[in-house]
Amino acid sequence: MGHKVNPYGFRLGVIYPWKSNWFGGRDYAEALHEDIWIRKHIKNRLSRAGISSIDIERKGDQVWVYIRTARPGIVIGRKGAEVDRIRKDVERVTKKRVDVKVEDMNSAASESRPETDATLLAQGVAEQLAGRVAFRRAMRRAVQTAMRSGALGVRVQCGGRLGGTEMSRREWYREGRVPLHTLRARIDFGTAEAKTTFGQIGVKVWVYHGDEIPIAEQETTRLRARALAQVASGGGGGASTGALITDEKDVLETATEPETPVVTVELVEAAEPEAAEPEAAEPEATEPTTDPTGNGEAQV
Repeated sequence: MGHKVNPYGFRLGVIYPWKSNWFGGRDYAEALHEDIWIRKHIKNRLSRAGISSIDIERKGDQVWVYIRTARPGIVIGRKGAEVDRIRKDVERVTKKRVDVKVEDMNSAASESRPETDATLLAQGVAEQLAGRVAFRRAMRRAVQTAMRSGALGVRVQCGGRLGGTEMSRREWYREGRVPLHTLRARIDFGTAEAKTTFGQIGVKVWVYHGDEIPIAEQETTRLRARALAQVASGGGGGASTGALITDEKDVLETATEPETPVVTVELVEAAEPEAAEPEAAEPEATEPTTDPTGNGEAQV
């Protein structure tokens, strides 16, 4: 009861992929400790670079390190000097060829934005706390920034000797929805630590980005729709589709759907009406008038 679960690990394999992609045999423990050292070394060396995540891939004697950052200029350095320095450090430890790639979060192709990234929000709050900013103001500012940038829900929590008090405590602010028990909810989680004169303060941030249908469920829905279409068309070949169809009503509804009749409309040119002959107008009778000159001649 009351045990907290990391939102990323809780959804790993459901909607989130692994951050380290490689196959390990007997050297599994060695490769795992190398990954931990690589992440720790890069974050310590580039603490001000706004690094969101570090993904690692291994294939044979080649190692790829993907650094996702909001400040790529600091990571790359002048003429790529900083990236080369990191690459040489990792090669010295792993004894393998290393390729370091930097991904800019500000680009349009990036999935997440710096304003709604939980790790960067936590780092921003920690930097403000280290700069003697009031913790309530820093937390409220982080929540408002994320909500204005399109997040559906944000929760920020600080723990430690808040405000320099002798008794440590935890305080948090939340706005919107943060469904931690929903597996298909895309929740970004990040932590940071602020080293202050009266102790260390921990910061946690949860950001809700909306729901995402799991890949396995999408594939099952697609196969089920294909099986129903095959049964409705009367096709009997191929693999068995009984496991995908669990309700007979769906089959009956698909089979008894009335076909929409095809209506052909013939366009018949309407015959133009014959022009009616004009009737002869009868002359109007006019009354005779007397000649005003007095000659006795009548004018018609």
